[in-house]
Amino acid sequence: VIPPPVIHIESYSEDSISFSLKMTTNIKVSGYVVNIYWTFDTHRQEKRTLVIEGEKSIQKVANLTAHTPYEISAWAKTELGDSPLSFVHVVTSGTRPESPSLKAKAINQTAVECSWTGPRNVVYGIFYATSFLELYRSPHNSTTSAHNITVLVQRDEQYLFLV
Repeated sequence: VIPPPVIHIESYSEDSISFSLKMTTNIKVSGYVVNIYWTFDTHRQEKRTLVIEGEKSIQKVANLTAHTPYEISAWAKTELGDSPLSFVHVVTSGTRPESPSLKAKAINQTAVECSWTGPRNVVYGIFYATSFLELYRSPHNSTTSAHNITVLVQRDEQYLFLV
C-alpha cells in the first residue's frame, strides 16, 4: 500500500507559503502533484497546480493574498503508481485587503470599461459572465496591475463583473 505524502508547513507570511513534501516509505518517488485552492469572493474557487520532480521537496508559493485560507493537497508519483491525497490548511498572515469598488461602463455594444479603487502594486483579477452560474464555474477573466481595463463582450448580452 502506498501511503499519502506528508505535507509540512515550514512558514507562511502575508503573501507566501513554504511547505515540504516527503514520503514515509521506501517506495521510490519520482515527483509530486500539488494543488493550492482558495476561494475568491465566495463566488469562485481558484486553483494553482504545481508538478514537482524528485523525492524530497521544499516549495515556496508566492503572490498570495493576506489573511486568506488556503488548502494544499498533494499526491506522490511512485514506481508503483500514484499515492492517495494529503491535505493541509493554512491562513496567510496579515490583513486582507479591502474589496475594490468596481464601476463598469459600456463604451459601445462590444466593449466595457471597468475601473476600480484599491491598493497599488498588486495584481487584480477581473471576472465577467452572463450569469451567476457561469461567473462561478467558468467566467471570462483578465488580470492587470492597473486600476482599469477594457474588456470585449458579446453584443446584446448582459454581464456580471467582479474585480
